[in-house]
Amino acid sequence: MTQHIHGVILDIDGTLVDSNDAHAHAWVQALAEAGYHVDFAQVRPLIGMGGDKVLPEVAGVQKDSQQGQQISKRRKALFLTEYLPHLHAFPQAWQLLQQLHKQGFTLAIATSAEPDELQGLLKVIHPHATDLFAEETSAKDASHSKPDPDVIHAALQKLDMPAAQSIMLGDTAYDIEAAAQAGVKTIAFRSGGWSDRDLQGSSAIYDGPADLLAHYQQSPLAQAA
Repeated sequence: MTQHIHGVILDIDGTLVDSNDAHAHAWVQALAEAGYHVDFAQVRPLIGMGGDKVLPEVAGVQKDSQQGQQISKRRKALFLTEYLPHLHAFPQAWQLLQQLHKQGFTLAIATSAEPDELQGLLKVIHPHATDLFAEETSAKDASHSKPDPDVIHAALQKLDMPAAQSIMLGDTAYDIEAAAQAGVKTIAFRSGGWSDRDLQGSSAIYDGPADLLAHYQQSPLAQAA
C-alpha cells in the first residue's frame, strides 16, 4: 500500500465476536416457528448478509413483507435473549481495538446487524468498546446488506474519509466484496469459518484478532500507517 491509512472499518460478527453460529441458529429457529424448516448448514454460509438476502434465499420471503418482518423480529428476539448472553469475543479482540486506537486510526463499525444487536455485541467485547469507535454503521444505515457496499459507503461518509485511506477488517467473502465495491481493501480473518480460498481478494489473512496482533508489525496496518 502506498497511501497512508487513517481509518479502519470493522465488521463485528465472526470478526471480533464468535457469533456467526448463534445468528444461524436464531434464523433456523425463527424460520421453523414460521413453518419453514431450513437446515443449519444452509443458513450458516449466509451469515454476514442481512435478512434482505437471507430470507429470499432460504424461504422465498421478502424481508419487507409482513411475514418477513415477523420472522426477522422473532429472529432478533431469539438472538438477543437466547444467544447473545452466552457469546464471547475472540481472544485479544479488545486488545486489537486498543492497539488500533493507540496507533491513531479512526475506527468505524460496518455491520449487517441491527443497532440493538450491535450494542450488545460491543459489550461482549468490552464494557467500554463503544468508546473506541468514532462511528457506527448498521442495518439501519444501509438499504441493502453485504455484499452490497451500502454499509461501507455509509461508514466512509460518516468518517468523511476517502476509500483509499481506509481498510476493512472482516471475516466473510461478503465483507471483501462489499469493501471492494466501495474501493476499500480488506484484511480477512478465518475466525468466521471461511476458508482461505473463500477469502481471496483480501490484502492479508489471519486466524483472528490474536493472530493479527502477533504479526502486527508485518501487517498491512503497520505498513500503511
